[in-house]
Amino acid sequence: MNNNVLPVEATPSQMSALESISSLHDWRRQIADLYAAVRTMAPAEAWSHWRHVRDRLFGEHAQSPLDGRQRAAFQALDYFPYDPALRFEVSLDPASGRETIALDIGKDGLIKLVPYALTRGLSEALGAELTLYWIDGYGGGAFLPFSDATNGKETFPGGRYLLDTIKSADLGTSDDGRMILDFNFAYYPSCAYSEAWVCPLSPPENRLPVSVRAGERTI
Repeated sequence: MNNNVLPVEATPSQMSALESISSLHDWRRQIADLYAAVRTMAPAEAWSHWRHVRDRLFGEHAQSPLDGRQRAAFQALDYFPYDPALRFEVSLDPASGRETIALDIGKDGLIKLVPYALTRGLSEALGAELTLYWIDGYGGGAFLPFSDATNGKETFPGGRYLLDTIKSADLGTSDDGRMILDFNFAYYPSCAYSEAWVCPLSPPENRLPVSVRAGERTI
């Protein structure tokens, strides 16, 4: 140990950055832990646990998408009742010949959504298949936003998310390697709660023609 080195005090701006990034790191860690736990549970039990943890984070955590006033009044997020018929195990086919989508997300600049797969296993129940995107950039991540006939009536007009592996939102795969898509776990992008957030919304090609009454909703 070098006893000649004195501790360096952080300036207020440095401490603010430290606190902000540390709290964001903690939020990401807790979300990752949440989905890791969910993948080990039976579906209905997992859904109840997911709801409970999300309510706690939204109501208490500094990185909640709710501002201070909203957190003070917050009680719980609202969801459709759990519907086991809206849990699917799907195969994936290549998304050949699809164009990359560039989206402006405000101060974070442009992001590119690269279509890489099409689901196989949704159309009979939901009237269409969905496109999975890879978020282009350092590290990347799989991303599955969707919209449906509830948008603007019972759910956020901009659609909902099912998969966002940058944020650890991933229900995993079945024993035979198919992707698990459970619409009971569909959730709102942060911009649904405040105009302070800018989020990539569901492209038109990922609109389902039916009402998907599962997952997060608006009373």
